[in-house]
Amino acid sequence: MLLKRTGALKLSLVAILSAFVVELVFGVLSNSLALLTDSIHALLDSVVTLVLLLAARFAIKPPDAEHTYGHGKVESLGGLIGGIAIFLIACFFIFEAIIKIQSPTHLGVIGPLALIGAAYTICVDVFRIILLRRAISKIGGTTLKADFYHAFLDLGSTLVVIVGIVLITFGFEHGDFVAALILGALLCVLSVKLVYRTAQELTDVISPEMVNKVQNIALATEGVVETGPILMRRSGDSIFADVTVSLRADVSFDRAHEISSTVEKNIKDHIANSEITVHFEPSWKNVPNESKIYDIASGVAGVKGIHNVSQHTSNDMTFVSLHAMVDRQMSLNDAHHISEIIEEKIHHTLPEIQHITIHLEPHIAIPKDLKLQGTNDEKIIQLLKQHSEVKKIGTIVTLNFDELVKIDIDCSFDKDLSIEQVHDLTSQIEQDIRNHFKNSVITIHPEPF
Repeated sequence: MLLKRTGALKLSLVAILSAFVVELVFGVLSNSLALLTDSIHALLDSVVTLVLLLAARFAIKPPDAEHTYGHGKVESLGGLIGGIAIFLIACFFIFEAIIKIQSPTHLGVIGPLALIGAAYTICVDVFRIILLRRAISKIGGTTLKADFYHAFLDLGSTLVVIVGIVLITFGFEHGDFVAALILGALLCVLSVKLVYRTAQELTDVISPEMVNKVQNIALATEGVVETGPILMRRSGDSIFADVTVSLRADVSFDRAHEISSTVEKNIKDHIANSEITVHFEPSWKNVPNESKIYDIASGVAGVKGIHNVSQHTSNDMTFVSLHAMVDRQMSLNDAHHISEIIEEKIHHTLPEIQHITIHLEPHIAIPKDLKLQGTNDEKIIQLLKQHSEVKKIGTIVTLNFDELVKIDIDCSFDKDLSIEQVHDLTSQIEQDIRNHFKNSVITIHPEPF
């Protein structure tokens, strides 16, 4: 695709250079200031086309250590230089035209030669317009579009020249100078616009509409709470955007990464040639207090785990309870100090909570390398049979590591029992087994019978 793009630009460059040579030679022979002015326009148009050709080549160069955003700014820099050159030369020809109008010197304009030169340029412009239009429809690209617009401007300026030559042919001796004035003024306006646009691009200007579009796309993505700063810049055909989104603080890291990837994909689907970087930040907006409390308590030094966080209100007062696990060898005094820190942090973050109850539990670190043993199964079965509520005893797995014993039990209960009743029963059974097996961790999986 790059070869097709540069191929079209090369043909356009050769065509406009030939128009410059023809207009320059015929302008000198016919003494037509308008034709000479348009030849300079053709030369500068050639420079612009050359810059676009080089930009198309530079654009494919991958980012490097010195150009982390790529090389797209070369196009803007070339446009800025070309715009300044066009403006200065246009001012010079306006000055020359004014001087010659005030002090005309009849040099015998040869109308037919000037018309032939202008006609050739028109043919070149039409050829370029057709060539570039076909290339744009098949390939696309900013460089091709820019050269397409330049071809149209060149066609318009040549038509102005022809008008001036025709006026001279019919006896209006200042027609050539007036045409040069009009063309010079047109080039001044176009060059100022070109300089302004490229200077804006070099200062990383971006339209507010584009930023709002990116913001709306991000906000419309499921899981995004709000957006933060959105930084955008353009480099050649590419648009770079750094987007900050806020996600619920209680979502997992995997889910946060998934949401960020979706934001990136949605923006790329709506904005062509875009490179998106998404940063996500936690937001507590609309997050339940239970999740906030879990996060606060989990961050306290010495806490090994948090569970059973609950909140309820009564008589316009808010109560919170939670279970906090600490090292099983820790003294009550040290464990209580940890619970005080948890309460203080919760009160500071959520002052609407009046009372906090913390249930302290011992935490037993279970190693991954355990040895399977079944020597204690008979004793465990005897303990289970002491509870008539147990309808069926399933698999019993006993794992040992030094003095630690991990016991996993499958057993069945009456299917009509409530979960609360089953929980109370399993808790009692776990305690009975633990009384017989010191340093044991019991897990009972209840099944309906």
